[in-house]
Amino acid sequence: MALYNQQKLRLYNSIASEKQVFEPIHEGRIGMYVCGPTVYSNVHLGNCRTFISFDMIYRYLTHLGYKVRYVRNITDAGHLTDDADQGEDKISKKARLEKLEPMEVVQQYTLDFHNVMKRFNSLPPSIEPTATGHIVEQIEIIKTIMDKGYAYERNGSIYFDVLKFNEDHQYGKLSGRNLEDMIANTRELAAQSEKENPQDFALWKQASPAHIMRWPSPWGDGFPGWHLECTVMSSKYLGETFDLHGGGMDLKFPHHECEIAQGEAAHGHSPVNYWMHANMLTLEGKKMSKSTGNSILPEELFTGDNDFMEKAFSPAVVRFFMMQAHYRSVLDFSNDAILAAEKGLHRLQEAISLMDHLKVSKSSSVDIESWVQSCYDAMNDDFNTPILIAELFEGAKMIHAINEENETISASDLELFQDTIHSFLYDVLGIKRADETDDINSGKHMDAAMKLIIDLRATARARKDFETSDKIRDELAAAGIQLKDGADGTTFTAK
Repeated sequence: MALYNQQKLRLYNSIASEKQVFEPIHEGRIGMYVCGPTVYSNVHLGNCRTFISFDMIYRYLTHLGYKVRYVRNITDAGHLTDDADQGEDKISKKARLEKLEPMEVVQQYTLDFHNVMKRFNSLPPSIEPTATGHIVEQIEIIKTIMDKGYAYERNGSIYFDVLKFNEDHQYGKLSGRNLEDMIANTRELAAQSEKENPQDFALWKQASPAHIMRWPSPWGDGFPGWHLECTVMSSKYLGETFDLHGGGMDLKFPHHECEIAQGEAAHGHSPVNYWMHANMLTLEGKKMSKSTGNSILPEELFTGDNDFMEKAFSPAVVRFFMMQAHYRSVLDFSNDAILAAEKGLHRLQEAISLMDHLKVSKSSSVDIESWVQSCYDAMNDDFNTPILIAELFEGAKMIHAINEENETISASDLELFQDTIHSFLYDVLGIKRADETDDINSGKHMDAAMKLIIDLRATARARKDFETSDKIRDELAAAGIQLKDGADGTTFTAK
């Protein structure tokens, strides 16, 4: 029997504003869509938290025995600098500033995103579609929405008619906003605006002569609106109604609200059964922002090259730190907090390393089955990773008690204990095992080894043993490591 038949999962459904028992549309199968990055810059740590949170959710659903089709898109066109359908396409702007082709920008930052997520030990999605790969489908769904009377054309641009939609649907039900209040609180449209009312949003935008990214359409050359791609790609790969849709809390309005409107307008029914939103990451109590300098890129954390943390931290430690807060709560990143997470993870891993050497007895004085269910209870309560981690530390206490022969454990219980603690820490939380070489630690080891070799070479040169000195230099060069002697000493670079 699959685990999902034994464990009742409850999750917080944003559209209902309450926890609900999860019931997939198709028994044993789940369709899950998560809004991916707009690839015009390096992925920042706040974005990483969202993707790591949904990676954890994906891992737990898979652990329960579900077959999950996980779709996460890449936005490579259509996301304007102003979410109110104004401004320049973010990727086009980056391309213009750096004198690159837009697809060079897309390639550069897509690779960065993939590399960072791999460092964080995140699993790749089942499908990773792009906006530019689905232009034809976006044009077709616009035609459908127009045919049903929920969109209009102005000067080659197509806008979704929110007032018309709201006559027989409810616009704002995800974010809890009332359309009449939104209209009352909105300034009058500027004279140059093509929209019939401020709440309308673009399905297709006419491309100006200077706009780099453009495609032919029945309404002239243009590009799709930002919200449209997710409606198209989620319905194409998961169906017109699917199980789970995730993203950052900041996407609730307008992005996800517009997705709901588009889906209902095109297909006549709700596109998603459960909406899930991950909360934001702050830095030392303040919102992360590149413009104010209050931000850290993942690579700056991994190398220690930043003004906020006293040392470098491995991706495993950063991920463990993130798992110590519930995905729906604000998490504050600080030097003391991540240092505490590092110590905690090391304590946990040290305890786990003792498990292979524990003495087994005929019976157990510890209740392993009850502890196992406590771990599941934590995750079944809206993926409550902080409670799960607390249970893992309770497990560590039991390990030490058994190791010190203050408690006993049977062979069968020990096997269950090991399987469970490994499954939750490594498979569900996605923390790399302690015996897996971490690139941060390997870099430290490399530095330590090279310091020793450089010191030995310096000693040889001081003794005028140039044969040994040259041999060290030449053999390092053959191995791809170049030594450079300077006034401040010898440094090295590795190819």
